[in-house]
Amino acid sequence: MKQKIAPRCAVVLISGRGSNLEAIVEAIDKQALPLRISAVISNRPDAAGLTYAQHAGLKTHVVDHTHYADRAAFDAALARLIDFYSPDVVVLAGFMRMLTPEFVNHYLGRLVNIHPSLLPAYKGLKTHERALHDKAKVHGASVHFVTPDLDGGPVLMQVRVPVQPNDTPQSLAARVLAAEHRLYPAALALIAAGRVEFAADGLRVDNAPLAAPVDLPYTVEDASIHTE
Repeated sequence: MKQKIAPRCAVVLISGRGSNLEAIVEAIDKQALPLRISAVISNRPDAAGLTYAQHAGLKTHVVDHTHYADRAAFDAALARLIDFYSPDVVVLAGFMRMLTPEFVNHYLGRLVNIHPSLLPAYKGLKTHERALHDKAKVHGASVHFVTPDLDGGPVLMQVRVPVQPNDTPQSLAARVLAAEHRLYPAALALIAAGRVEFAADGLRVDNAPLAAPVDLPYTVEDASIHTE
């Protein structure tokens, strides 16, 4: 008989519409992700993802960054609220704030992000525009553990998205986002099941060093996503 995995506690941070949050909640509801979301926190009071989270029955909070004198003060207030929930993992799901090294180190090994590129390629912003400018044949998304090095933490899982000849930044972004909605729950499922270990020399999965990110296959469903 298989032993049931107790859902691990997560706090999710958002800044916008929360589409990755929605994908995570759907995976939890389908029992494909052994995770329990204790709270959803946004730095923006008008974030649409807060409304979705409330309708989903999740606790929500706002820590408005405009109410703090500097980044360090905001991060300290945010950390106090997160720590109230004692999460096993802190999930950045479209959280559009640069985090101080002090904040990152406080959650080192528990802080996870999704980035719209195949890291280490295209760290930072405007990844789709940069990929098209470089005439890249393949783009994608990465789930990685956050370290003080911007988008430089160890990558757990990636999905590769083919670039189409007629792609615009908007059409490519839409397909990458659709792929993200499968990628993030799949990566979090590995973490929540206790299969991933974060260490100074890299990640270990199932007690073995992770030599390269786990590859999540691209699907026809992803390819069917377009924007007008």
